[in-house]
Amino acid sequence: MVLGATLTAGLDVPEGKAGVRRLLYAAFGCNIAWGIIDGVMYVMNCMTVRAEKARLIDAIQRAPDARAALDVIRGEIEPRFETLTEPENRDALSRSILRYLARGEAPKVRVTRDDLYGALASFWLVFLSCLPVTVPFLVISEPIRALRVSNALLIVMLFTVGRKWAQYAHTNRLLGGLIMVAIGLALVGIAVCLGG
Repeated sequence: MVLGATLTAGLDVPEGKAGVRRLLYAAFGCNIAWGIIDGVMYVMNCMTVRAEKARLIDAIQRAPDARAALDVIRGEIEPRFETLTEPENRDALSRSILRYLARGEAPKVRVTRDDLYGALASFWLVFLSCLPVTVPFLVISEPIRALRVSNALLIVMLFTVGRKWAQYAHTNRLLGGLIMVAIGLALVGIAVCLGG
């Protein structure tokens, strides 16, 4: 995100401190904007998850009989556990879920305090994770050089995130890092070509 914003801003940047300041504002603005966007998306995701749970509980409780309720559970929940359970255990699992949800209360689909705390945490995570790339704009007075150093930091960060993802996915870390850089640069290229 920051790479796309600073590269776009760098296409027409004046020389000297004014140019560096413009790039710094672009980087900070991007961090703030995407922090807000991610915070809002976090809240929306939390509400979507609660709505899905409420819809499932409602469908189970409105089912005309236990067989219909079990069909709802099998259609919604069993596919998620297919690789984790043996076929003979799935029926017992579905019946256990039915006993629990048949008397459960559907969650209210509204914004909660925890959602707002999570949104705030998302904002700070996004904002602070991209903050290191603004440092070149604070210490280097030549805009193009500051931009190149910032871009290099972003590429190193992309590589690091790709390696971490590869470790989590139990795959080749070097390849994961390189793929993340390639994807990031391709997306930045698209963003710059489309004007932002």
